[in-house]
Amino acid sequence: MISLENVSKQVGGRTLFDGVTCTFREGCRYGLTGPNGAGKSTLLKVMMGVEPPTSGKVLLPRKVSFLKQTIEEFRNSTVIDTVLMGNARLWAAMQERERLYAEEMTDSVGIRLGELEEIVLEEDGYSAETEAEILLGGLGLPEEMWRQKMEQIPTDRQFRVLLAQALFGHPQALLLDEPTNHLDLESISWLEEFLRNYSGILIVVSHDRHFLNAVCTDIADIDYETVITYPGNYDAMLVTKMAVRSRAEEENRLKEKKISQLKEFVAKFGAGTRASQVQSRVREIQRLQPMELKKSNIVRPYIRFTPLQKQPGQVVLKANNLAKSYEGPSLFQNLSFEVQRGDKIAVIGNNGRGKTTLLKLLSGVLAPSSGTVTLGHGVEVGYFPQNHEDLFGSHKKEIAFEWLKARKAGSYDQDVRSILGKLLFSGDDAFKEISALSGGEKARLILGGLMLTSPNLLILDEPNNHLDLEAVSALAWGLEEFKGTAIVATHDRELIDTFATRIISFEADGVRIKDVSPA
Repeated sequence: MISLENVSKQVGGRTLFDGVTCTFREGCRYGLTGPNGAGKSTLLKVMMGVEPPTSGKVLLPRKVSFLKQTIEEFRNSTVIDTVLMGNARLWAAMQERERLYAEEMTDSVGIRLGELEEIVLEEDGYSAETEAEILLGGLGLPEEMWRQKMEQIPTDRQFRVLLAQALFGHPQALLLDEPTNHLDLESISWLEEFLRNYSGILIVVSHDRHFLNAVCTDIADIDYETVITYPGNYDAMLVTKMAVRSRAEEENRLKEKKISQLKEFVAKFGAGTRASQVQSRVREIQRLQPMELKKSNIVRPYIRFTPLQKQPGQVVLKANNLAKSYEGPSLFQNLSFEVQRGDKIAVIGNNGRGKTTLLKLLSGVLAPSSGTVTLGHGVEVGYFPQNHEDLFGSHKKEIAFEWLKARKAGSYDQDVRSILGKLLFSGDDAFKEISALSGGEKARLILGGLMLTSPNLLILDEPNNHLDLEAVSALAWGLEEFKGTAIVATHDRELIDTFATRIISFEADGVRIKDVSPA
């Protein structure tokens, strides 16, 4: 059991949560939700003792595991050792045992080795490497990487190793912050199944609505400066939360209407002979005072893409015998397809198979090794890169407002301010330096550039990364209602189901293209 007792946290004078008292129980899988900036990651860090609470205390079980984000800490360790470090007690015993076996054997060394063997046995140390290998395989790391050093494997694979580290060792409680980042659809499905079979306390933060619905038995929602728990998955929580809020608002409206009627009676007869009736109504007015409703932090950006009035031709884009290689074999070759006006295409597949490369070829950022990409008549391309620094690299000291205004020559200040407001850049947020923006703010700013420039072909590479659940929903609706053409690489199944009419799937034996019907 994890217990929070009167826990409060303030950051820079802002209260994230105040006086939180709640319990997370064994056998339950909690989704920790709230918009960007609500304090989800901070609450996880407070639970783990990485950050102190402003007040209150946290009670934890003995064995708690936390998803780390610090790959640099493990750069000189092998992949398999990094996973084993997830069980600190076992790892310390194994390291000490190895060191003692290299020393001269004495009675005291022998006694200590016996104690260490008991620890290894208690922690299932004799099957530890097998367990670690199962986790690595499930998360999509090929066997040839398991004995390599962390610094020798791609960065996204290093983050998968840290996820395997968090899952390793049968922890009593498991705290995961955005575990599906850097995972492809196949690995996400494996993780869902693993977590559904996990018997401890799970608390997970994720922007993937499908993942939360598939995994969670309960939702712990950060809102109104506290944590409110709801039974059921994310969709069930939304229904309950909105119903509770609506009931409270309706009760307040009825109270205000009744108070208005009573005040009319008091004003009419206050100076007359009906004093007792007037006093009765005054007491009733005091009793009926509406409940003060704290402002909810649920805010949804307004994302709508309006293509230029000029319609492109029927064929928006044609790829002919495309191939691309860097060093070694081609990612793909002889790839040919046409994109028709109005197509909404989702690009899916395991990481490393060429999705980002294909989108860079289609948007003109990269040149193919062979083959051609031809844009149709009147096509204007808007590109969202997976790595935001591809756009912001030389503009880090620029103000967000100025960067957005420069996207379109002759833009009026009021148009730029309107888009920033729709994307939740309120007050001084619009005048932050780009270097000071969070990942979610940078993603929304790039989307703002696309809203301002009005392209009729959107090419978006993992646009939902760093966006919270409300923003991903807004993006899905924006793509669904878009009157132009869209090609989007994503692992988010909810997003795919909402907008996609065609799928380009990168599979082990090649690239497949098929038509689908959006949900």
